[in-house]
Amino acid sequence: MSLRHAPTPTSTNHKRHRETNTRIAGRWLFVTRLSFVVVSIFTLLLYVIGTPVYFAYLHTLCTDCLDDRLTPGKLQELQALGISITTYAVYWVSVNLLFALVYFAVAALIFWRKSDDWMAWLASFSLVAFGASFPSIPAVLAAVHPVWQLPVTLVSEDVLGFPSLIIFFFLFPTGRFVPRWTRWVAIGSAVLFVLGTFFPDSLFNISNWPIPLLFLGPLLLFGSVVFAQVYRYRHISTPMERQQTKWVVFGAVIALLGLLLLGSLVVRLLVLLQSLNLLLLVILVTSIYLLLLLIPLSLAIAILRYRLWDVDALINKTLVYGTLTATLALLYIGLVFALQFLLRGLINQDSTIAIVASTLVIAALFQPLRHRLQKVIDRRFYRRKYDATKTLTAFSATLRDEVDLSQLSEQLLAVVHETLQPTHVSLWLRTPEQTTERKTRLLPRIDEE
Repeated sequence: MSLRHAPTPTSTNHKRHRETNTRIAGRWLFVTRLSFVVVSIFTLLLYVIGTPVYFAYLHTLCTDCLDDRLTPGKLQELQALGISITTYAVYWVSVNLLFALVYFAVAALIFWRKSDDWMAWLASFSLVAFGASFPSIPAVLAAVHPVWQLPVTLVSEDVLGFPSLIIFFFLFPTGRFVPRWTRWVAIGSAVLFVLGTFFPDSLFNISNWPIPLLFLGPLLLFGSVVFAQVYRYRHISTPMERQQTKWVVFGAVIALLGLLLLGSLVVRLLVLLQSLNLLLLVILVTSIYLLLLLIPLSLAIAILRYRLWDVDALINKTLVYGTLTATLALLYIGLVFALQFLLRGLINQDSTIAIVASTLVIAALFQPLRHRLQKVIDRRFYRRKYDATKTLTAFSATLRDEVDLSQLSEQLLAVVHETLQPTHVSLWLRTPEQTTERKTRLLPRIDEE
């Protein structure tokens, strides 16, 4: 059977795009490698100096602070849990160092494997800059010892971290600004971040903007990033680059949505309760750190190992189980409140029966709802694969019953045309040859004396 596929509308773009070269050679290769090594060594030096300072800083108490230090009331909660302040300090130092270590290790791995590719270099540089600036250790070092204020500012998230990440997401994976106007958005936002850091009292700092612009500015920036990636994915990227884009977008979306939801939850609880349980606060902040680790891990897979795992299956399961978890959680809460209201009016019982009944309902609904969601998501987001699977399943059932060779050939051609959609399909049937046993039987018999 021979297949000839139809040319896609974007074949011209693909051909032109394959000519894009992201390799670094000559003098620039030395400059980029040297810059990465210098920034990495400098940030590691800040961590070596700042770690003992941060550890001692966590042993001090404060009355009204929003950092990692304890208030007298939080210290009493900690002692009620049987945990010393030293253990608390060791925990937060470990979380900060683990976060930075993962970012540094992934950046070093990408740089070691592809240091002559400037997109890989930009990814490594962005990870080092963001991984060094997001944890609290450099900021505490600058606050305790003002002599380190300028060095810490130079590698802060507003000077190197966010600008380099934004430029990377505008360029990935082709290394070009697509559409072309996005270059001005990327450059403008990077300049705005830098100027806002060095001139905090000016309008360059978005914190001084009016409230409508304070929300509109970041929304337009991240909306432009999303639009650029979607446009590139649909019109420019090759199948290989689309797999890379899926990995990066998957990790970034999960991390940023988790950061947004958990951060909003912390702020909301602080507003409602005026104070937050120490253990709950530690769990929420640690969860934010862990979610942000998805960014370097997804970048590493997208650049180095995108062929090894199928991201579509991971995205599919995430959509299914994420939607299932949210649906069951809302249903469980609604059932508990509804049953409590009904039982209180009928038999004057407490909430135990309502909780048990709701749990049983959720357990009974889990599998049917999961299968239903799987079908809906396959049909909505994976329509071609879903239709191909149904077609092949139906053909397998026909194959067991059909005995007419001509009918079977026609159905085979129809299945191939429907699933692969080639421009032309040809089927050759080889004429069966006589077996060796049959040929042997036709030979003349020779009698021996």
